[in-house]
Amino acid sequence: MIKNLSFKNFYSFADETVIDFALGKKPTPSGYDIDVDGERYNKAIAVVGANGSGKTQLLKPLAFLRWFVANSFLGNDPERDIPFAAHLLYDESPSSFELECMIAGTDYRYMLELTSKEVLFEALYEKTSSQYSYLFKREKREKGYDFKQKGFPFPKSQAEKLRGNASLISAAHSFDVEAAKPFIDFFSRIETNINNTGRQHFQHGKLLKAAEKFHKSPELLKRMSTAMCEFDLGLNSVDIQKLIMSDDSGQEKEVYIPLGKHTYEDGRSFELSFFEESSGTQSAFVLLEPILKTLHNGGIAVIDEIDNDLHPHLMPHLLEWFEFEHTNPHQAQLIFTCHTPEVLNLLQKHQVYLVAKRNQQSEAWRLDDMTGLRADDNLYAKYMAGALGATPEL
Repeated sequence: MIKNLSFKNFYSFADETVIDFALGKKPTPSGYDIDVDGERYNKAIAVVGANGSGKTQLLKPLAFLRWFVANSFLGNDPERDIPFAAHLLYDESPSSFELECMIAGTDYRYMLELTSKEVLFEALYEKTSSQYSYLFKREKREKGYDFKQKGFPFPKSQAEKLRGNASLISAAHSFDVEAAKPFIDFFSRIETNINNTGRQHFQHGKLLKAAEKFHKSPELLKRMSTAMCEFDLGLNSVDIQKLIMSDDSGQEKEVYIPLGKHTYEDGRSFELSFFEESSGTQSAFVLLEPILKTLHNGGIAVIDEIDNDLHPHLMPHLLEWFEFEHTNPHQAQLIFTCHTPEVLNLLQKHQVYLVAKRNQQSEAWRLDDMTGLRADDNLYAKYMAGALGATPEL
């Protein structure tokens, strides 16, 4: 579970910005609460704002940390830059991140400071009693790194020579350091449709990738088929067909094709490949893969422009999956951006972040940080009237 994330000098956010999942004690309990030893945290957070305000950039830190911690050692060329950008007005200054999370009942803090060329500081802390104690600290020196560890047994000689464009946790995992595995698992469960360039827009190849993942998990396949039919897309069921095809070199490979079954009132039926279904049906199918996977395994789904693929009437249905224990047994979390202001009728003020851009810098604030905004206020009406800010200036 993610407790909070702060970051600075990352894309359009120049100043320190905080995404806090903690509720505090004032908000009325709801189905979207995660209760841990008397402290409550959000299961769902919506991010709302005008076009170009920085909504996607607010989600990017989670997508970046997923890649950096879990995949940067084997997934990046030794000579290549780290794939992110600082704010263009401060591109000579480092960017920084601090993430607090809970893994298997223990609190951890991960800290990172870096440029696009190299890591300047990386550290992992474990909470013991009321204090945090470091598991490792890695700090850039004139030549190589200074490395200290207590309970993270990565060889000092390797750590101090580790290349600058990779995470030490990622490197430790590739060398089978058992202590790294829980953190690799945690960051790998950040499911997202964002990469370093922004939202991964729909492409037909994503149908095949999503179909393969559903085929390999019968439980997810069943949940997806039920959901697609509930979305009133004219479907009675969805199945995945495995085909053996040859590529240009003549080598055979497996390809997974999603098929939708449609039935007439008189009982007649037919099947269509999803390549023949509507673009909305295709997009919904692809979107369901990271969301249902998160609900099934736990973790957090980080979804940009969730309403781009769903009718507004489907949003309450999707949010309910995260609300109830029988559909969300692992207390999975969701953070998403949308352009549909009606989402303000579905969530409370501590579950909504607004984003605006002023003087070419993005800033974000949670609605319960606004003075004078009451819990029973009509958030939708106030937003539409411009009283909360973060609306287009026309």
